[in-house]
Amino acid sequence: MPEIKFEKALKRLEQIVEELEKGELDIDKSLEIFEEGIKMSRICSKKLNEAEQKIEKLTRDQKGELIAELFPTEEEGNGKQD
Repeated sequence: MPEIKFEKALKRLEQIVEELEKGELDIDKSLEIFEEGIKMSRICSKKLNEAEQKIEKLTRDQKGELIAELFPTEEEGNGKQD
């Protein structure tokens, strides 16, 4: 089975949540898509953990110590001066 990309898994998970929240499905179909939702959730979680580890690996200094770099918030802007 080909690997599912994060964005596709997240989109499907959102669709599943919408379907379940409507409450229009019978119990068997609800359980079926709930199970699929759990799988999509696990895929998303795994992908996020992998990305976090990669970022951590990329932000170590030459001594192997983590370098903490904060990303600017929307209020702080993107670093450009007007």
